[in-house]
Amino acid sequence: MLERIITQPDNYEPFLLSQGIRYGGLLFVSGQAGADDDGRIVDGGFMAQGEQAFSNLRRVLEAGGSSLKDVVKVTIFVTDMDHFRDVVALRGRYFTAPYPADTIAEVKALYDPRAMIEIEAIAAVSVRSA
Repeated sequence: MLERIITQPDNYEPFLLSQGIRYGGLLFVSGQAGADDDGRIVDGGFMAQGEQAFSNLRRVLEAGGSSLKDVVKVTIFVTDMDHFRDVVALRGRYFTAPYPADTIAEVKALYDPRAMIEIEAIAAVSVRSA
């Protein structure tokens, strides 16, 4: 059975997206960008956006009964691969060994022209008892 994961505020609702979907023992988290609670991309450059994106990812994971330590696969989209070392630094700050499987890809653009990073993840969760 599919379970929709929602945090408040839910900036995804107007776009007909779920922040996350839990299915059995897995949680699939939609791309999290460096946007604040009002849906605006944060100021401060790539690292500020990356930290906000990881904070947003953590919030959805926890709402779905998981955590950053339970992430098994992460995909990180950046608009400039010159930030590769920054991505590695962010991964080192938010993930621990054994590190999740990972894809880092440069894309032409994200949903907002100011967005420089977006992170999606698949995480393990404990099956809740009925």
